[in-house]
Amino acid sequence: MVKEFVTVKQEVTCVSVNFDDNAVGEFFDAQVDLGRRPEQFGRIWLHSHPGDSPEPSSVDEETFDRVFGHCQWAVMFIVGQDSSTYARLSFNVGPGGQVLVPTALDYSEEFGPADHEAWEDEYAENVTALDWLSSAPANETQRDESNVHARALPYDLLSEFEDMDPAQRQVILDELADRPELWDDEREVLCL
Repeated sequence: MVKEFVTVKQEVTCVSVNFDDNAVGEFFDAQVDLGRRPEQFGRIWLHSHPGDSPEPSSVDEETFDRVFGHCQWAVMFIVGQDSSTYARLSFNVGPGGQVLVPTALDYSEEFGPADHEAWEDEYAENVTALDWLSSAPANETQRDESNVHARALPYDLLSEFEDMDPAQRQVILDELADRPELWDDEREVLCL
C-alpha cells in the first residue's frame, strides 16, 4: 500500500526527466533517519505522460534502469492524461524478471487527506519545467518570433524522438497536427 507520495527535485520537459541526484540522496538519508528501509520508501516510480499513452518511453526505461535497476524490486507506474495506466513490477534477485501489473484509477472514493494546496506547493518547489527546445525554464522562455527563429534545436532532439516508442512519437505528431497556429502557411514550415 502506498501511504505517501513525495516529489524530489527534478527538471522535466514533455519528453524527458532529470532527477537531482543530491535531492534523491537527501530524501533517502531522511527516510533512513526515520528508521525506514529502502524497500519502504524508494521502490515505486509514479509519473504521468502527456497525451493518452501510458506506455514507457526509452527515456523512462533508461531512467528506471539507472535509478531502480539495482533494487531487489521496483515498480514503474505511469498515468496518461486520459487516466489510462501502465504498471510493471521488476525484480532483480534470483533469476530476475518483470511482470505487468493490471491497474486502473478509481476516482469514485473520497480521499480525505488530499491537500491540493500542499501538493501544488511541493510541485512548485521541486519540479522545474523546462522549455523543450531551449532547456530554459518554461516560464522564462520568450515566445516572440525573433527569439524563436534564433533558437537552434538541441543536437539530440531527433535522437530523442527516434528513441521514443512509436505510440509516443505518434502522440507528439498528433498534437502538432492539431495545432494549426504552429504552422506558417506562407512558408509551409513548422514554427516552434
